[in-house]
Amino acid sequence: MQAIPEDASQDAFSYITPMGYMSSSSCGYCRRNGNGQSQRRSYYTRSLSMSPACYQALVDRSWRRSGTLLYRPNQRDACCPHYTLRVDSADFRPTRDQRQTINRFNRFVIGDAYVKEAARRHPKTREQAHKRNSEFCLTERIHESESQSLKHPPEPAHSLVVTLESDDFTEEKYAVYENYQRIVHQEASSEISRSGFSKFLCNSPLTRETLTTSDGQEKRLGSYHQCYRLDGRLVAIGVLDLLPDAVSSVYFLYHESIHDWSPGKLGALREIALAMEGRYRWWYPGFYIHTCPKMRYKMDYSPKHILNPDGMRWVEVSDEVLAKFDSHGYLDFSRNGGDQVTNSMQKQDDVTMDDKTSLESEESDSDSSREYISLLDSNMPGLPPMDDIVSYDYDSIPVRLRAGIFPAVDVFQWQNEDEDIRHGAGPRGQLAQMAAAVGLDVMPQLCLDIRRV
Repeated sequence: MQAIPEDASQDAFSYITPMGYMSSSSCGYCRRNGNGQSQRRSYYTRSLSMSPACYQALVDRSWRRSGTLLYRPNQRDACCPHYTLRVDSADFRPTRDQRQTINRFNRFVIGDAYVKEAARRHPKTREQAHKRNSEFCLTERIHESESQSLKHPPEPAHSLVVTLESDDFTEEKYAVYENYQRIVHQEASSEISRSGFSKFLCNSPLTRETLTTSDGQEKRLGSYHQCYRLDGRLVAIGVLDLLPDAVSSVYFLYHESIHDWSPGKLGALREIALAMEGRYRWWYPGFYIHTCPKMRYKMDYSPKHILNPDGMRWVEVSDEVLAKFDSHGYLDFSRNGGDQVTNSMQKQDDVTMDDKTSLESEESDSDSSREYISLLDSNMPGLPPMDDIVSYDYDSIPVRLRAGIFPAVDVFQWQNEDEDIRHGAGPRGQLAQMAAAVGLDVMPQLCLDIRRV
């Protein structure tokens, strides 16, 4: 068995370990049990190392990650379908309420005394004052109360410092997480742990890179924590994946002491500003689930697009599209005419789920033992044509072992096997499911990692 030279492959691949297509015991959003009426199914993999570009390609195919776990839900089999949403930062204009939220927080940080004294010491020209009063520039106003943006003296009422830091675990960060889960989400202390925080929000598989654009500007790529410190104390954290064309929001958490200042809204606006400043173009607020009231805020940011699961194409969210959510089933955005609902469900009430609980739910589901079902026998939308899946070159897929990286045909030695990959549970059948889930165009970026660690 001849290994693929590591110097030609080691840095070229994103490494994933397929786990398969599995159903969940219950839906975390509507709390309905998987009794056959509405089982929720997803395809799962794990990754210990993935390039931001590869993950961007997966996100644009309805994937999402929870720590090192990656999953793609089947919207057709869901009582609470997941939809990928993105906001165009280039054309984003904050609403009156969003502008007021920023101004109110800035005034709190700076203080009235500073405003008066600074006006005396550092007066604006008539043109500057007119521009500030008549225009609202998000990338300017969002930084207005930061210590580095203020003129000294005088001293503001509070000191605000916002930094983009590595996504490493620290006790300072965990203290904010513990307070947020216990106070805001009212979780029992016994359910909150350092290992849980580290597992879901610190251990990212995304490699950290620096991308240089055509005009010489550098973009940071990878997973980061955007940390907000007020008077030297960490009070909020935005967990972010910085991708070649997007700022993807993983989670936002804050200390109860700043609850009155709408920190979630401030965090979203600052992430959109980061997308503008860093030329990432898109802001991804994560999955949108119409049956979850806590996710309705994602519709407050425009212009936005939603991913059509059937064709994996983006659709602008209009009033007509929003009206289609009323049936709470799977919707085909690509068709004309009335609502195209292939799996209508009765309306769900009393929903208390949010993004973080969703991440924990996916992790729990992926660890469960379920009845085997091939993804290729499923009704998951957006899979490649079956002929293309069957004819794909699975022999050459790179496979990572402790001894090196080898072609799949040498590792699994299936030359003489006659497996129907459409229904089989053997190695080729499993690889065919993985290829269908990630997309055949993404496969050349991937290396199957089956090392025992």
